[in-house]
Amino acid sequence: MQLLRILAFPFSLIYALVVYFRNVLYDSGILQSTEFKTPIVSVGNLSTGGTGKTPMIEWLLSHLSAGSGLAVLSRGYKRKTKGFVLAQPTSTAEEIGDEPLQIYTKFPEVSLAVDEDRIRGIKQLVASNQPNLILLDDAYQHRKVKPLFSILLTSYGKLYTKDWYLPTGNLRDNKRSSKRADLIIVTKCPPDLDDENQRRIIGELNPGKDQKVLFCTLEYDINLKGKKEGLSLSGLQNKEVTLVTGIANPKPLIDFLRSAEVTFDHLGYRDHHYFTEKEIDFFNSKPLILTTEKDYMRLKESVDNLYFISVRHRFLGEGEVILLKSLEKLGD
Repeated sequence: MQLLRILAFPFSLIYALVVYFRNVLYDSGILQSTEFKTPIVSVGNLSTGGTGKTPMIEWLLSHLSAGSGLAVLSRGYKRKTKGFVLAQPTSTAEEIGDEPLQIYTKFPEVSLAVDEDRIRGIKQLVASNQPNLILLDDAYQHRKVKPLFSILLTSYGKLYTKDWYLPTGNLRDNKRSSKRADLIIVTKCPPDLDDENQRRIIGELNPGKDQKVLFCTLEYDINLKGKKEGLSLSGLQNKEVTLVTGIANPKPLIDFLRSAEVTFDHLGYRDHHYFTEKEIDFFNSKPLILTTEKDYMRLKESVDNLYFISVRHRFLGEGEVILLKSLEKLGD
């Protein structure tokens, strides 16, 4: 895989040029971004995944007022439908995508829709649900929409400043595009990341004078969830556990389970992988399958011995206060 990325370097240069000139067209006004009266908060990254966008959307939903008419619009990556789809209680991962289904399952009171055309999706949401605020998921690089507020995520283990363009690296946008963000959040940090290392990272990211950089870490729930009775993380220590992941970066979860002294076999798949019947039969032959919440959305109807471990962001220092104050100003 690494050799293929190296061989693809000439194509990454072409990709970088295309991205550069596309941004020039938008920055110069030749290509226009559409603005909406409804406040829109964009949450995204410069890379192809693994920065914790879905947990960040969930964090925002859990901290914003439940009665404020919130809505979420996502592309619905890897879904098997096209066009605008509004989530319903009967929606499946095939219809709206695994991550949107995860969000909607936790926040059924929120208007959640998917559409590969963000402008059409926003117009439909506004016409049908009249939200007071729309969270635009994974849309930082989609410049057809001009959000009121932009949150850019970058992973502690792979800052965008240390990445390169697709297909050699994981960047899908120009590093200088970070200057459009109102907030830059470094995710998946060590929980004990000190002030000196935070200042070092801020120096490397080199934010603009009006940009703030926040830091957060992942917190895993020690109480597992599934279709059967509840099970705690400590209850796994004497069980035969098979960990199944279809996410961009399973390393933080693997490290956490090992630190909790859980012994497991790991079956890793590509991000958003749709499991075959043969794979599902194999999972059902195992005593216990542990997976991520996103993967659970695709496996819950097919695998009986299935549990998932949920995760959330926890901000370091005053990050939570700074973020919430920034969002409160949107209504001014």
